[in-house]
Parts: sequence; C-alpha cells; structure tokens
Amino acid sequence: MKSPGRTGSTISRASMVIAALSTVVEWYDFTLYLYFATVLSRVFFGGGEHSLLATLAGFAISYAMRPLGALVFGIIGDKLGRRHTLLLSMAMMTVAMLATALLPDYQRIGASAGYLLLVLRCFMAFSVGGEYTGVVAYLLEGSERAHRGLITSLASAASEIGALLAVGVSALTVGLLEHDSLDAWGWRIPFFVGAALAGSIWIARSAMQESPDFERQRERGTIPATPVRDTLAHHRVAVLRTFAISALGSITYYVGITYVPAFLSSTGTLGEGESLTLSTVAAVAVILVTPWVGAWSDRIGRKPVLAMLALLCAALPLAMFALMAHGSLLQILLATVVLACIAGGVSAVGAPATAEQFPGEGRLSGLALGVTVATAIFGGVTPFLAELLVKATGWAAVPGAMIALVALMVLPVLLTMPETRPTRTA
Repeated sequence: MKSPGRTGSTISRASMVIAALSTVVEWYDFTLYLYFATVLSRVFFGGGEHSLLATLAGFAISYAMRPLGALVFGIIGDKLGRRHTLLLSMAMMTVAMLATALLPDYQRIGASAGYLLLVLRCFMAFSVGGEYTGVVAYLLEGSERAHRGLITSLASAASEIGALLAVGVSALTVGLLEHDSLDAWGWRIPFFVGAALAGSIWIARSAMQESPDFERQRERGTIPATPVRDTLAHHRVAVLRTFAISALGSITYYVGITYVPAFLSSTGTLGEGESLTLSTVAAVAVILVTPWVGAWSDRIGRKPVLAMLALLCAALPLAMFALMAHGSLLQILLATVVLACIAGGVSAVGAPATAEQFPGEGRLSGLALGVTVATAIFGGVTPFLAELLVKATGWAAVPGAMIALVALMVLPVLLTMPETRPTRTA
C-alpha cells in the first residue's frame, strides 16, 4: 500500500473500518429517538393526546441545527483535516447521549423535562451535523477508485447497523420491563448504551489516519481558505444536485423506515413491541441490500441506479403504507421490508454520488450545504408531518404519497445529472 500522504493512495483497512463503523452511533441515536417516540412522549411530555406530536416536533426542530453543525464541522474538516472533524463530533455526541440518559422526567419537573430534552436534541443534531458527511468523504477519498461505490456505501450499511442496534435494544427494553418500570427508569438504558458506544468509537478514532486527499491538498498547498464561499462560487449546481439526491434519500429513510414503528403504533395496527420487532427485520434487509447496491453502482454507474430507485419510490410506497395499515401480519412484514430495501438502496448509491459532485478541496462544505440541508427538511420534518397528516386526513397512505411526490420532483435532476463514477481505466 502506498504512503497515506501521497496522491492517489488509500488508507489502512483498520482506519476504513473505524470510519465506517462510526456512523453506527449517529444512526443509533436518531433512530432510537424515533423508535422510542411513544415511550418518550409519555416520559417527557406526560402522555397526553398530543404528546407524540410534541415528541416528533422536537425531533423536527432539533434537525434545524444539523445544517449549522455540518457547516461548522465542514469548515474544520476542509481546513484542518477530516480526522479532526470526526474526533470532535464523536466527543460531543458522547456527552449528549450521556446527558440525555440522566435527564429528569415529566413526573419530576413537569413541562421543563420536554424543553431540556429538546435542548439536548439540538446539541446532538449540531454534533451529528458533520458526522455522516465527514465519514462519507473519508471513505470515498481513502478507497480504490474502482470500488468507491461499494466502500462508501458501507457508511450507509453501518448506519443501519446502528439502527438495528437501536431497535434491538429498544425491543429488549420494552419486552423485558413492565410498563411502569419502563416509564420510570427503563427508558434510560438505551441512552446509556449509546453513550458507552460513542465513547468507545471516539477512543478507536484516535488511531485513524488522515484522509489521503487532504494530505494531497496539504502537500500542494491547495487547502481552501474559505471553503464555503469557494463552493458557493464554483459548485452551486453540484450543491443543488446533492440536495436533490439527499432529499430522496432522507424521506425514504426517515418516513419509509424510522417512522414506521410510530405509524404502526399510532394507527393501532401493532403494539410497540411488535412494531419494534418488525423493524428489526427491516434493518437486517437494509444491511444486506446496501453494499450490493453500492457495488452495482460501481458496475453500471450512479445515475442509472438512482433513476431506477426513484421510479420505485414513485410507484411503491403508497401501496406499502396501505398494506401496513390494513393488511395481514405477513403483508405488513412484506411492505416494511420493501420500503426498507428501497430506502437502503437510495442511501447506498447516494453516498458516493453526492461526495463525487465536489473536488477534494471544499468537499465537506459542499456536502454540508447540499446533503444536510436536505436531510433537515426531508428527514427531520417529515416524520412529524406524516403523523400530522395521517391524523388530519385519516388516510393511512399519506406517508407513501409524500415519498412518491418527492421522487417525482427529484427524478428530472437524476436523469440529467452527469455520471460521476470513475472510469475503469482511471
């Protein structure tokens, strides 16, 4: 293997694994919040008629901090190195998870409990802002060109491992504890697990190599002094493309996967424990499909894979949500897995496709402007909006219609974007 400091080199396998596994913590936390939404609505908002909406609203509000965090961490990563960003963001995530586990509940301090939870969600969202984009850039820059799709998609696969861990811990906690014990103290267990996981990842990250692309910039003196301004000046169209790709990836993931347990519980289709168990199956499906789709995009290109997935997003979600609301257990399982596989596929190819829109100089800032803004809008807000619309209209397929609408809006961008997959002879 070439020296990490030389142009075109790759990073060590250990650093790649540590980087890929880092997204486990990010998605563990955010998925945990949504999977545990009904429990948290009782613990922090009193369990009233609108408590679930309040819980989901807190999730949406906190997401507004994610683009800000991405910009701050993106500037750090573009000017000081990817490694600095990844270490600092994980340290902040560890603190946020631990503080959440120690929060007083509604029974002790009343409505203040909900406000404190919101403050910590905002802190967490800020720290997470640069996490996923930093990892995606790190994996893309450290992998062999012919396998960028596969390697970079591992960030999405690892994030789903975090989601699987979240649903597993949630299901065990809900299943093993009585209702009163769960609300009194059991809800803290998953957050303590998350804090321990984040601390462990931070320790492992301390041994990571720097990105070879950043080392190239340092050697050649091309590190941008004002990465955000440079990106806006020279790569505005790329920012818009990454926004479109991430809009589709965000709504399919956050509505098509993480909102599903709350949807099933809210509509009375399944109980909390059954919903979480079903989501475990969906998480496994995503882990299996993600690297396959990433490798597929290495063979035939990012553009055709994204276009095909967008067509599936336009055609299938309406029927899948209708099945989940009114179908048999087997039909609900089928619908959940189909939605999970589609979302996993979009995330898999979306990771390299967005990162490849930008050169190494300013890449994290470009991803911050495109990816995280789209995620804040189509990820943070959409679970709350989906629940609100289901309640207001009584139409259980509304979440599927939301996904289909975004897919149809994004499809023209995907069909006209240039192919970014490196050529085999490069």
